[in-house]
Amino acid sequence: VQLQASGGGLVQAGDSLRLSCAASERTFTGHSMGWFRQPQGKEREFVTVTSRNGGVTLYADSVKGRFTISRDNAKNTVYLQMNSLKPEDTAVYFCAASRKGYGRSWQLYDYWGQGTQVTVSS
Repeated sequence: VQLQASGGGLVQAGDSLRLSCAASERTFTGHSMGWFRQPQGKEREFVTVTSRNGGVTLYADSVKGRFTISRDNAKNTVYLQMNSLKPEDTAVYFCAASRKGYGRSWQLYDYWGQGTQVTVSS
């Protein structure tokens, strides 16, 4: 599975962005889809994940209530709607696909996109 993330950019605190991640393969529905982020100089961290049919979602406490993950299985695409952005949300955001189920650990994920930079200025 090849993943292509897009939608990052430079915004001000309080603004919104929507990230997209397009998957290359028709077996998209067989994968849980997650988003991780990596601030400069820090480790990659879990942001959110949605199960294969979108029925279950998990969020990091730091983004709960501000970010929403969704997926369109007809378009092989997962989205991350980010509202009320804060400077601490600044990071490279990665989408990832897992055939092993959904969870917070990066070790569950088999495929990774190339990352898209999100920068939030104060």
